[in-house]
Amino acid sequence: MKKYKVGLVGVGAVGTEMIKVLKEREFPLEGKVQVFASRERDEVILGETYHVLPATKDSFKGLDIVLFAGKTDVAIELKDAVVAAGAIMIDNSRAFRQDPNVPLVVPQVNAEDLDWNKGVIANPNCTTAIMLEAVAPLHKAKKLKRLIASTYQAASGAGAPGLEELETQMKEYVEGKELTVKAFQHQLTYNLIPHIDKFDETNWYTLEELKMRNEARKMLHAPDLMVSCTSVRVPIARAHSESLNLEFEEDITPEEVREILSKSEGVKVVDDPLNGGYPMPLDATAKYDVLAGRIRQDISRNDKKGIDIFVSGDQLLRGAALNAVEIAEHLIKRGLV
Repeated sequence: MKKYKVGLVGVGAVGTEMIKVLKEREFPLEGKVQVFASRERDEVILGETYHVLPATKDSFKGLDIVLFAGKTDVAIELKDAVVAAGAIMIDNSRAFRQDPNVPLVVPQVNAEDLDWNKGVIANPNCTTAIMLEAVAPLHKAKKLKRLIASTYQAASGAGAPGLEELETQMKEYVEGKELTVKAFQHQLTYNLIPHIDKFDETNWYTLEELKMRNEARKMLHAPDLMVSCTSVRVPIARAHSESLNLEFEEDITPEEVREILSKSEGVKVVDDPLNGGYPMPLDATAKYDVLAGRIRQDISRNDKKGIDIFVSGDQLLRGAALNAVEIAEHLIKRGLV
């Protein structure tokens, strides 16, 4: 089996998870992952020492694939250098998600878009990725017309500082101390914050909410899909949950939804509410699959075109690191690298 030289830019929570997934899935690596960051140093990642080199425009010669888990401006600055070196860039930032020349991909949703890549592939927003794992199979079967999403997003969505702040606040609360508030706009412990990313003052949606609309439209090849979203930060460590109201062009029943999703890669149906069987972030944490349940007909309608569903998925894993590695795997399967 051919082996591939892989680089990684960024060693935060997502970058660490990417290395973990590469190992777990026995990705055909040639040697160790070459890690790049802002400065040279030795870094212990998952119990193994990596010699981290500065990420520069000369860093990528000889590499086949470069995973980017760093900041948006770094991805923009280094994109051309990665392509010029003959490597393929898989970027987890928002830098290129809406670039018409860059495929935005979840392999279970739109792997075919990898075929027209020009050396750069974008990883979607983690919330969009988790949502579309469940929504895309239904859209392919019945054609989605409108989607209303309410999200319950974990602290890890704000990176390592967000996760650390939640843990710090919980300790401070128990000890009766004043709570540290830096990573979020307000205290997160014992609270909910309906504010993720900046507000668009033309419509008062946040950029996080608009990302979900724009990315869903691009990945489903549905430019006129009606989407409205409210994104809420919740005091959960690392799994996002979403309440979805779906309207389809055709009639669809809960039984059909369960049947479609039970056959869909990347989704696990957990829908036994009378016995406490429904998706929860605790159960989705550290799992590859998105959990889908609370599947029911929308009783606000006079037809059978509406479905309500609840999903949970690990933000760091399913929503980011795993998707990036699966993109790399599909590039190999499709003979694109």
